[in-house]
Amino acid sequence: MSDPQLAVIVITPDNYQTVRQTMRHLRAQTAREQLEIVLVCPSRAQLAPDEETLRQFQGHRIVEFDVACSTAAARSAGVRAATAPVVAFAEEHSFPQPGWAAALIAAHRQPCAGVGPAIGNANPRTLTSWANLIIEYAPWLDPVPGGPVEHLPGHNSSYKRAGLLEYGDQLEAMLDAESVLHWDLRARGQQLLIEPAAKTSHFNFSRPLSSIPLRFNGGRLFAAARCRQWPWSRRLLYIVASPLIPLVRLAKLIREMARPGRAARLPWRVLPLMLTGLIIDGCGELVGYLCGPGDAMRKLTDMEFHRPRFLTTADRRAFEGVSAANPA
Repeated sequence: MSDPQLAVIVITPDNYQTVRQTMRHLRAQTAREQLEIVLVCPSRAQLAPDEETLRQFQGHRIVEFDVACSTAAARSAGVRAATAPVVAFAEEHSFPQPGWAAALIAAHRQPCAGVGPAIGNANPRTLTSWANLIIEYAPWLDPVPGGPVEHLPGHNSSYKRAGLLEYGDQLEAMLDAESVLHWDLRARGQQLLIEPAAKTSHFNFSRPLSSIPLRFNGGRLFAAARCRQWPWSRRLLYIVASPLIPLVRLAKLIREMARPGRAARLPWRVLPLMLTGLIIDGCGELVGYLCGPGDAMRKLTDMEFHRPRFLTTADRRAFEGVSAANPA
């Protein structure tokens, strides 16, 4: 058999059941036989994987790692354990559509460091879901034109493995907030691409109050990662300007929403929720610039997994029934 072309890194803080839905969607890939699955988990014995599903791929590896400490460290461990020339990150609440892997493999034949997918809303019923999706993934909402971009969708994109390994011991730090990685790759003259044929459906927080700690800790972690090498003079500048950050970001998101083919689909009444989320995010950034990441990574890790806890009842039913709608 030929060597795998794409390693998909899937992390779980406990067992296989947490990532079962994502694995079923990976099993349904048209390029399944070109995939290597890297499962990162705290314990091989606790994982209890579905061996029948794993046998459907070109190969698989199980990496023992304390995921609760840091998802960035877990992803970097997965990158090092992989053997395929390209690695892709998958989430337990983001479900790749059947042509996702084939499109990423084809796109990586171009001279680029990373390729990202188009992001669809898997639970579009609530404004809270739309607000969170737009804040996190507005530039890559499906439909999106393909080609070079400044950033890729975090936790859902793919990279040349050799390029990531060049960071050595700094890889974990670069993956804390992938925007930092993207800035650095582009500063090195590397190209990042969006491939619209690679689609994934993302389940977003839809219970309103649950978005508060998500947005705050996400902002804090991003700011701490961004300013890690900054002198205090530059940090102070961003601290002073932090009240303006939500307004600047909202203006950028409105421009994204107004792009052709999007405004008719996106509910404009979501703007107040978006602004609220951005203010909370900005407060997190202020704390991140002042005090560093604290335990933001641990809190986010706890929230990111087991997504049904943060979904409305209707969205939870949809999440749990997605495998029936997309049989592998």
